[in-house]
Amino acid sequence: MVKRAFVMTVASALTLAFVGGAARADALVDEAKVVVKKATSRADKWDGPTTGPNAAGKKSIVYVAGDMRNGGILGVAHGLKEAADVIGWTYREIDGQGTVSGQAAALSQAIALKPDAIVVGGSDAVQQKAGLEDAAKQDIVIVGWHAGPKPGPMEGAPVFANVTTDAMEVARVAAMKAIADSNGNAGVVVFADSAYAIAIAKGRAMEAEIKKCAGCKVLAFEDTPLADTANRVPQLTTTLLQQFGDKWTHSLAINDLYYDSMGPSLQVAGLKGDGNPQNISAGDGSESAYQRIRDKDYQAATVPEPLNMQGWQLADEINRAFAHEKWSGYVPSVHLVTAANIAYDGGPKNVFDPDNGYRDEYKKIWGVK
Repeated sequence: MVKRAFVMTVASALTLAFVGGAARADALVDEAKVVVKKATSRADKWDGPTTGPNAAGKKSIVYVAGDMRNGGILGVAHGLKEAADVIGWTYREIDGQGTVSGQAAALSQAIALKPDAIVVGGSDAVQQKAGLEDAAKQDIVIVGWHAGPKPGPMEGAPVFANVTTDAMEVARVAAMKAIADSNGNAGVVVFADSAYAIAIAKGRAMEAEIKKCAGCKVLAFEDTPLADTANRVPQLTTTLLQQFGDKWTHSLAINDLYYDSMGPSLQVAGLKGDGNPQNISAGDGSESAYQRIRDKDYQAATVPEPLNMQGWQLADEINRAFAHEKWSGYVPSVHLVTAANIAYDGGPKNVFDPDNGYRDEYKKIWGVK
């Protein structure tokens, strides 16, 4: 009798554990669906700064681009130039061409021009610390875009403010999309680039989110250079298909660039553009990514940065630095673009450009028309 009672107790405990685990899994899937619904809502309300200093007089700024082949870096350049023209500042850009040495050389060229401000666009500020310290000694204002993993003033480099969305929230939203779409059964390959602190941080954060999902699995974590995706990704895609087959249901990449070169290999393998693996990007929202999502051509979603708006924010942060004020504290909300909502928020132009009136808001702050 005692033995039977013991067996029943163990069986009951196992049943409760199973039910509890299932409940937790269901709760995570439900949470993921709520997160995705919020992130895909329209971005039509201004949530940025409403006060600040008037625009400084004639100034010169240089945008040191990490790699102008990167759609995100290019998009920010367009916004920054647009804002500089409105204020009346002289604007110039120099391309670091995707290598640490090239970015260092570009920074040196920028410093030699003796501008009033330098924007580090898409380069790791800590890697470029020596050059940035040289610029700071010459009283050149330094701001960054994706120059580190966190928004705001940077530790370890003389950067007044780093403009970016919350990288960890971006990673979370991208991962939640995979969890929600798969109902908690995603088989995921993560693509990241350890050459950039913000990139590897997002990659590891996506990996961690997927590992919280009991029915999901991280099949592989691929550390692949963004600067060489065109050469590496096609063969890597074929290798991953051979290794994982149908188990590979979702991809999570820190940038749309990985998917620029993936489609042909998936097509050769006989996979449909709107089938698995569902490719999701936690970064930038390039024009090519928008076109793929619209056409359902081997990309399901992207978590884009409001690139043009962030160019305007960079100008605003520079202006605050000129006025010896604190950074604005503005961190744009995370937005998720899918085929269902791509027609909104700048979608017809193949770019995420929030319909929140940011241009007029910044003009009011700066006192310009």
